[in-house]
Amino acid sequence: MPPTLKSTYWQASRSPRYSLTFALPLLVGYELLAFLLTHDALEGVRNGADVLLKSLFVLLGGRNGLLVFGGLLLGTGAVLVIRDRKAGGPLQGRVFAGMVVESLLYATLFGSITSALTGLLLQGPRGLALAPMAQLGLPTQLMVSLGAGIYEELLFRVILVSALAKLAYVMFGWGKRGAGVFATIIGALIFSAFHYIGPLGDTLQLGSFVFRTVAGLLLSGLYLTRGFGIAAWTHALYDVILTLA
Repeated sequence: MPPTLKSTYWQASRSPRYSLTFALPLLVGYELLAFLLTHDALEGVRNGADVLLKSLFVLLGGRNGLLVFGGLLLGTGAVLVIRDRKAGGPLQGRVFAGMVVESLLYATLFGSITSALTGLLLQGPRGLALAPMAQLGLPTQLMVSLGAGIYEELLFRVILVSALAKLAYVMFGWGKRGAGVFATIIGALIFSAFHYIGPLGDTLQLGSFVFRTVAGLLLSGLYLTRGFGIAAWTHALYDVILTLA
């Protein structure tokens, strides 16, 4: 039986050729806005995950280290996209259109679902306000929001959750499912704690910490089921909605 359009979309949109290509505008938009606002790749306000990922390369090679980081990031992505495109065929615009709609839908519902789940855990409604971010201008807030989508998903979902799962599998001998659950939970706790570090860090409160932990769990689930591109755009669009609200 030939695959239906729905099943083809569901599988294709998770593939590297669509997922990584879909995430590329987030990377370009963030880096372009950051450059226009600061005119310097090493100074000025940046998304914290961006700073953390690039810091080792900067430490080892200064500005040349940033070139190495950029080349490694784009080169790895290009290899994955080209290899997947050879196996899966040319890109189709209708798949990207579906991914846009899907990401917008998830981003719109994300806050309500996270608040409801947080409320169940804490026995009352809980929301989130980005108080430290309010001190920044709107363009800077939007830049940081785009960076959250691309760099926080890269750091906390792609790198951290994968590394934790591998650690649990190798060191503890756990199966794939147990290692995945462990990695997702620990990754979500680290993701939440990360938002209270640095000059733009929020004031630590139980409600906001649990909210962000739940958000980390949901984003991990979204990454695992729908791929990096949709998870990144959902995260970025949610932060943009929160900024403009």
